[in-house]
Amino acid sequence: MDPLPIHTIICLVCWSFWLFPLCASSGSRLLPDKPLSAGSTITSDDGTFALGFFSPSSSGKKHYYVGIWYKNIPKDNVVWVANRAMPIADPSSATLAFTNGSNLALSDTNGQLLWMTDISAAGNSSSEATGGEATLDNNGNFILRSSQGIILWQSFDYPTDTLLPGMNLRITHKTHALQRLVSWRNTQDPSPGNFSYGAHPDEFLRRFSWNGSTPYWRSPAWNNYLLVGRYVESVKSTIHFTLNTIDDEVYISFGLPEPSVSLVLLKMDYSGKMKLRTWNSNMSKWTDLRSEPKHECNKFGYCGPFGYCDNTQPIVTCK
Repeated sequence: MDPLPIHTIICLVCWSFWLFPLCASSGSRLLPDKPLSAGSTITSDDGTFALGFFSPSSSGKKHYYVGIWYKNIPKDNVVWVANRAMPIADPSSATLAFTNGSNLALSDTNGQLLWMTDISAAGNSSSEATGGEATLDNNGNFILRSSQGIILWQSFDYPTDTLLPGMNLRITHKTHALQRLVSWRNTQDPSPGNFSYGAHPDEFLRRFSWNGSTPYWRSPAWNNYLLVGRYVESVKSTIHFTLNTIDDEVYISFGLPEPSVSLVLLKMDYSGKMKLRTWNSNMSKWTDLRSEPKHECNKFGYCGPFGYCDNTQPIVTCK
């Protein structure tokens, strides 16, 4: 393990996680006069989520990122990453801070810009985009608000590889681009990987995953229910998909119809599998409630346009 900057040594008690955060807490808000540095995290009011600097690597040369993770889950806990393609080499030189234009910017002491929000993308006027604060909500959404309380930007509008309950994924593209969940490159590299998940431009009521630009898996025709049957008991409820229309665009989200203590997420895994997962606190591990494709025959076009895929034997065959 590489030596840590001196100011992070006091946080070693928190470094028993698969992800390595720099972990002194600084409340649930980021203010214009209080930048976030590598020695601090923002925590949601209920203590479920944290935002700060972390490294997914447990050995070798480390790269650091700003992300959001489940605070009390010890592994595979990152749900959003800001600077996926621009890692930080030295976390002691980086800060997340407000700009003069009320955006949030991640930069280092050399002035290199690693990541920044774009509040103009949400159609905010200059009079709306003044002052404000950024907060981490209990649902894992990192929200930048103006001093008038107007939402200028939110992380839920910019998913990485994970969809949380209540989070929307855009599946039409009338005025905005389609959204996809994009996998990590591997377990220790959150840069955009090969696999993605979302809607096909011509079949938006089916869900697809892709390997690069090639379809890899396709869901059955639209079904409101994402999970029923023998899995339901694991989360004490039925997990369902919902279609929402916002500003003439259609979005999908998923959730549970009633409050639940279960932690559930939908993740585009670097392995190519689309995983619906719940945290099993008794066994201290993630349980996959659903994983697609289940086998070779579930892969898109595995046996070609006219072939039949037979998985009744140990070795899958095309007929």
